[in-house]
Amino acid sequence: MTDKSIRRKVEAIKRKKITSRKVVSLADFRELKAAIDTRVILVVDDDEVMRSALKRILVAEGYRVFLAEDGLELSKVLETTRLDMVLLDVNLPWVDGFELCRLIKGHHSLKDVPLILVSARKDQVDVEKGFDVGADDYLTKPFDIDYMLNVINRRLLTSVS
Repeated sequence: MTDKSIRRKVEAIKRKKITSRKVVSLADFRELKAAIDTRVILVVDDDEVMRSALKRILVAEGYRVFLAEDGLELSKVLETTRLDMVLLDVNLPWVDGFELCRLIKGHHSLKDVPLILVSARKDQVDVEKGFDVGADDYLTKPFDIDYMLNVINRRLLTSVS
């Protein structure tokens, strides 16, 4: 379901069916526009408080948010959901964020999905490692909410839709 071309084709068919009606319901139009405009972000963090906080912040900004606490939950979401961005903690159990980032960026249908590593690791070595494994950006905790939203919005604007 991560193939954006399939999503575009489905949206085009739905638009065509809605516009072929003699009277288009305003509710149908708004629902279609919201579905097209709403960006989907996956937050992966093993800390429940951090996951919840990020979800509240992002939902308030108009994003749809899915949550995962580790690599296994991340893989389940990837199987069923089209994503526009991934916010990925580095310190995760079993498979860390660096390895997950490498896997995601190495996958043919996910490589263009913007991925931002979010970590308490602030050393230059860790930041460089994050970019080396394919991260599009690296935010350190604690982060400024306005700065984080600016980074997210900038990455979503420059990503391939």
